[in-house]
Amino acid sequence: MKFIIKYFAEITIKSTPVRKQFVNQLTKNIRSVLKKLDPHIRVASKWDNIEVNTTLTDPASKAQLIEKLSCIPGIGSFLQVVEYPLVDIADVLEKCKYHFAEQIKGKTFCVRCKRAGKHSFTSVQIEREVGAGLIKDCAPKGVSLTQPEVEVRLEIRDQHVYLVEHAYKGLGGYPLASLDQVLVLMSGGYDSTVAAYQMIRRGLMPHFCFFNLGGRAHELGVMEVAHFLWDKYASSQRVMFISVPFEQVVGEILTKVDNSQMGVILKRMMLRAATQLAKRYELTALVTGEAISQVSSQTLTNLTVINQATDMLVIRPLVASHKEDIIATAEQIGTAEYARHMPEYCGVISVNPTTRAKPERIEREEQRFDFALLDEAVAQAKWVTVDQIMQELDKDINVEQVAEVLAGQIVIDIRHPDQAEDQPLVVEGIEVKQIPFYAINQQFSKLDENRQYLLYCDKGVMSRLHAHHLLSEGHVNVRVYRP
Repeated sequence: MKFIIKYFAEITIKSTPVRKQFVNQLTKNIRSVLKKLDPHIRVASKWDNIEVNTTLTDPASKAQLIEKLSCIPGIGSFLQVVEYPLVDIADVLEKCKYHFAEQIKGKTFCVRCKRAGKHSFTSVQIEREVGAGLIKDCAPKGVSLTQPEVEVRLEIRDQHVYLVEHAYKGLGGYPLASLDQVLVLMSGGYDSTVAAYQMIRRGLMPHFCFFNLGGRAHELGVMEVAHFLWDKYASSQRVMFISVPFEQVVGEILTKVDNSQMGVILKRMMLRAATQLAKRYELTALVTGEAISQVSSQTLTNLTVINQATDMLVIRPLVASHKEDIIATAEQIGTAEYARHMPEYCGVISVNPTTRAKPERIEREEQRFDFALLDEAVAQAKWVTVDQIMQELDKDINVEQVAEVLAGQIVIDIRHPDQAEDQPLVVEGIEVKQIPFYAINQQFSKLDENRQYLLYCDKGVMSRLHAHHLLSEGHVNVRVYRP
């Protein structure tokens, strides 16, 4: 079975050296992806196309190969073809009868021919003579050049004839790794996953950076969607997943920074940490899923102040996108389902967040921040190649949730102190402790290990994430309270 790969249109207008570079990279990428399906795959590049020959014949393997080709950046379209040696026009007609007679019977059709090389005939002559022969011998309904029910497509290249069985649309864009490497700040929601996809499609190789605000469960969820993106669109390359423990940074912000300024300062801390990691691994730019005014920290004024925390280029591919368009793209690329079930975890929620942050005010607030905690978080960052993420996901731990509290158990209210004060949790006959979520991981080890503890928050998200983290740390006396 043979496929002819057509390049993304922008590749064909590049200078000769750049075009060769892109074609060589695309050839390597296709070979790398497809050899996992067919170890004997043959991939050969030419000036205006790439030919792929496979030994796969069963329908399931064929469908999988087509799916893989449709998701490789740099491919504009690709054709499944049958190849024959070129003899003459009469022979081409016989081959077309053999392949298309049943398809065009009783239907309107047209013949399209593309030709490259030196021949004694033109493309128009081929179309006319083959079309006339098919009308004579195959009983079609008629010819339609504008809206045919069946399109008989063939390509003649030098001394070869290719009859097109199927045409498929490619992903487009530039070949992955033909350009620079970037660090994508990944939360696992709609925005960051679509931003990562946009970078992949443009040929930029993404590495993923996750700021862990709430424990192992959220981290595993983001790992899972990062693995999905890599496996579907970027498996020709090995990319990193970096997890940065950010809980103490969040705790410092919550205790030292004015409420209205917390969101902007958290984003600045993330950019500072991401900048250090990007420089450590020699990555060119940072990528975020921010869009103008989608949330309070993303006004132009606030984004300007946030940018001042780094000397690196920050790429925001979704900056002018509407939320519904972002969600539609997520549906199209397959990340929406992950985003829908991703825990909405935000460590900093301002009551009246500023939309017009002033640099001098932000600087004053940050003077109270202990930057040693930020450096420590970066130093403790862990990375794994995304192709090894599934091994991490296999280590998942189930968190038990209970609706009732038994005598002797202690409920720990991990909500923000302000929220706990406004709406205090009361469980009759049961001891309730208040340990805010940003402190629970540090303080839990000081509790009596012989007691059973149930973590509580309003929606059950933060409590589940923190319980997961504590269980992964070896604490077996923790569950989640969901009345």
